[in-house]
Amino acid sequence: QVQLEESGGGLVQAGGSLRLSCASSHRTFNVYAMGWFRQAPGKEREFVAAINWSGGITYYADSVKGRFTISRDNAKNTVYLQMNSLKPEDTAVYYCAAQLGDSDNYYIRANDYAYWGQGTQVTVSS
Repeated sequence: QVQLEESGGGLVQAGGSLRLSCASSHRTFNVYAMGWFRQAPGKEREFVAAINWSGGITYYADSVKGRFTISRDNAKNTVYLQMNSLKPEDTAVYYCAAQLGDSDNYYIRANDYAYWGQGTQVTVSS
């Protein structure tokens, strides 16, 4: 069982930055592909960013490309989401997710992920 815990959410003004962290309890964290998703009130959960096990391959939703950066530190069992130039439409609960994946695998569909954190709220004021 992989447990994930997000942190770093909060309230920020438009144009500001936040860095989300997702810490894993699993000692073999480095075999998992990781992803970030978000869900705004009344909307479906949507893909934000994904990263393969080594961190060498990343993929972003068009809506965040150029503003958000996903990265990971396998020595710390943690994946990050650096969010810059935040917009009010980025307001949502942000979730990290994990799935076993070797080589170049990364995943952009929520159904591809087996493990999820509880989420952290990000609110961007205009």
